[in-house]
Amino acid sequence: MNAPVSLDKLLPELDHRHLDWLEEEAIFILRETAAAFERPALLFSGGKDSCVVLRLAEKAFKTHVGQGRYKGRLPFPLLHVDTGHNFPEVIEFRDRRVAEMGERLVVAHLEDSIKRGKVRLAHPLESRNGHQTVTLLEAIEEHRFDVLIGGARRDEEKARAKERIFSHRDSFGQWQPKEQRPELWTLFNTRIKPGEHMRAFPISNWTELDVWLYIARENIPLPSLYYAHDRQVVRRKGLLVPVTEVTPVQPGEQVETAQVRFRTVGDMTCTCPVESTAATPAEIVAETLTVTVSERGATRMDDRTSDSSMERRKKEGYF
Repeated sequence: MNAPVSLDKLLPELDHRHLDWLEEEAIFILRETAAAFERPALLFSGGKDSCVVLRLAEKAFKTHVGQGRYKGRLPFPLLHVDTGHNFPEVIEFRDRRVAEMGERLVVAHLEDSIKRGKVRLAHPLESRNGHQTVTLLEAIEEHRFDVLIGGARRDEEKARAKERIFSHRDSFGQWQPKEQRPELWTLFNTRIKPGEHMRAFPISNWTELDVWLYIARENIPLPSLYYAHDRQVVRRKGLLVPVTEVTPVQPGEQVETAQVRFRTVGDMTCTCPVESTAATPAEIVAETLTVTVSERGATRMDDRTSDSSMERRKKEGYF
């Protein structure tokens, strides 16, 4: 009577009707974006949210030929800002996924911004996460992108909870929270002046649980580090910090091998895993049902510097 039941068997019993509504809304936003702007680009880092947006873009603009495969080309390129401190597993997955799809990938390197003198680091191991803004704005100017499609969600962080689905950026690439445009009855004001651009967030209304339910339903491929694996870590300020060449062990710290997974993936200098045994999307869904802290709050060192750290970065032009 009390025999254990596999989570993979329980998952189909969950009500997915809300996913159909979220999917429909996201596809509508993607098509609205492609119709309203001349030079869009889709931000693709290889992270779970950008992988979901990429699948939604395939559904919006390509022909489904069965077994999760789509025929055709997207009407915009993919864009990634490479800090040089990304996890190797993510970069390998990014390149492999783009090659499989046959899409165009534009990679903007933060290292090039450093060489041009646009970014100056206080020391070689300083986190490059906040400096991505400079490289991102340079890429926008170079390629004349007028809208960037991203995978930000309102449930991630309180600054992102303030942001509209179509988020206006001024000629300096800055976000002004008090000057956002109303979005009543799914009517969007997409008009911009020369030099300005927009950020569009098709999955703004999704939660982390929605994302994992959709990944499980659609069988969306992800980098391996999203699932449980053994990794060397140190415990620092309540976080599990991965031991890498850019996050070395500090004096007095003890290295341990733990079974972990990453809830979010970013720059190695500020992204931490959580202890977990979840090795499948279904198991991660079960874990996500019990968490009380968002993935950024639980795993990002850069968001712990102050209560307004994300909002400050977004005002400067961050993702």
